[in-house]
Amino acid sequence: MAMKLFIGGLAYSVTDEELNEFFKAEGKVVSATVIKDKFSGQSKGFGFVEMEDLKEAQNAINNLDGKELNGRTITVNQARPKEDRRQSGGGNRDYNSNKNHRRY
Repeated sequence: MAMKLFIGGLAYSVTDEELNEFFKAEGKVVSATVIKDKFSGQSKGFGFVEMEDLKEAQNAINNLDGKELNGRTITVNQARPKEDRRQSGGGNRDYNSNKNHRRY
């Protein structure tokens, strides 16, 4: 069963290929992705690595967390599910249903 890892503290110069190579020493890497800004294409300084085997993924966490990659100390831990990002505020208010609404 695969495990997805969160990799933080990446140098902005790290590529997907470099991330893959760095983790390959710990086991079979299914995917390695550096997250980039959708407008500028610049790295956001973090990424995700999916490893095929749970034991290999745990070894990667134990062995690579706090190690240096391209001059930066990285953090490696198990990725958590994406949080629900509901927007708060009143962007979709229905003014017709509010009886106390004043018309200007």
